[in-house]
Amino acid sequence: CWALPTALLCAYGFFCSVRPSEPFLTRYLLGPHKNLSETQVFNEIYPVWTYSYLALLFPVFLATDYLRYKPVVLLQGLSLIVTWFMLLYAQGLRAVQFLEFFYGVGTATDVAYYSYIYSVVDVNLYQKVTSYCRSATLVGYTVGSVSGQVLVSVAGWSLFSLNVISLTSISIAFGTAWFLPMPQKSLFFHHVSSQQLSWEMKVMDCKNGSAVQDHPNVQRAPGWEDETKVPLNGEGHSAEKQSMRERKVDIVKVLRDLWRDFLQCYSSQTMLCWSVWWALSTCGYFQVINYAQALWEMVLPSHSTEIYNGAVEAASTLLGAVAVFVVGHIKTSWAMWGEVALALFSFLIAAAVYIMDTVRNIWVCYASYVVFRIIYMLLITIATFQIATNLSVERYALVFGVNTFIALALQTLLTLIVVDASGLGLDIFTQFMIYASYFAAISLVFLGSGIYSIMRAYRRQEQMQSRS
Repeated sequence: CWALPTALLCAYGFFCSVRPSEPFLTRYLLGPHKNLSETQVFNEIYPVWTYSYLALLFPVFLATDYLRYKPVVLLQGLSLIVTWFMLLYAQGLRAVQFLEFFYGVGTATDVAYYSYIYSVVDVNLYQKVTSYCRSATLVGYTVGSVSGQVLVSVAGWSLFSLNVISLTSISIAFGTAWFLPMPQKSLFFHHVSSQQLSWEMKVMDCKNGSAVQDHPNVQRAPGWEDETKVPLNGEGHSAEKQSMRERKVDIVKVLRDLWRDFLQCYSSQTMLCWSVWWALSTCGYFQVINYAQALWEMVLPSHSTEIYNGAVEAASTLLGAVAVFVVGHIKTSWAMWGEVALALFSFLIAAAVYIMDTVRNIWVCYASYVVFRIIYMLLITIATFQIATNLSVERYALVFGVNTFIALALQTLLTLIVVDASGLGLDIFTQFMIYASYFAAISLVFLGSGIYSIMRAYRRQEQMQSRS
């Protein structure tokens, strides 16, 4: 029962990620197709994505669980189709700002893609299907970046043609999503008892051609009987109405449960430490990757020379994946040395961003960007693992969603002050100097916290030895 939905979801994730035009978005918006100014793109258009992402994240999180994932996956595909259709044909500042809003919808609905599979497979398959889904998106992103670079540099295709390819790939993904089976349960709004779940699994076996025991409750499971088998008397209808009453959602109870889980999750000092780093660093990471193309455009204008944005994105993704694989085999006491490691690597991130900003050479910028993404992907993997080890499976989405929400709230504040034209509206080089300082501040905070934690651990160990 897990193979078909996993394969369909992987296909959806792959085609959604094959967007060869994305590494060249800034060049496209500044070019003759849109004819927008640098101030419009950097200070008035790009911030819209941040604001819409933040505003939609929590409502989409609840809607994903309430609607049981598939409708929100379809919404993501539809919003991305609208985004790329407008990218092809919309003209003017307001239209492109509206385009960014739809892109924010597509980004916020990522939660449905990454949580759908947990509602249709058994818990012992979570690790396997998660690796499949994430690998599919990684491969798709790499294929899109490489193909975009090859088509621009070798075949001489226009950026408009790359956007047509992106729209086609997203449309294929949207068509694939329609075939995903509709889940019968979710984490918060639609709880399913183990007995009912076992019956529904038998129904799924029936749909795949396997034998099903002739159990009356199984026969009445939603979605398996056809119209000719519905009882003519009111018994079946009455049972269905009773089931609907039992499943009636109490939104207040759901929010109360979420709050209780939130307090329990963040009561752990380890959880709190890694979550704080997650939120702070993800805020800075979003800012750097969102405006990296803008920096490259200022260092070396794309209209005067060949650019290699696609190749850089592909290289950083692949090398980051290698670093993630390697860190999975490193054995160390993250409980003791984790904060110091976060401090040191955050300092390296700050140095990479500083070099990107001050050394006005495009190849140095490219190399620093690759280093920046590799270190972040490595650290966020460690943080994810450390948080996951302190959580039950049901709380993954809650904690990761809260961390992302805090990161977006900080990013919105940073964008409003530093980037937005209604705020300071700083130039791109000043912005990146602020981002480098931001990561340096994170490094200092965690260095102090790490040294304090190590000293406290050694003091506790000495006290234990003296008592023994």
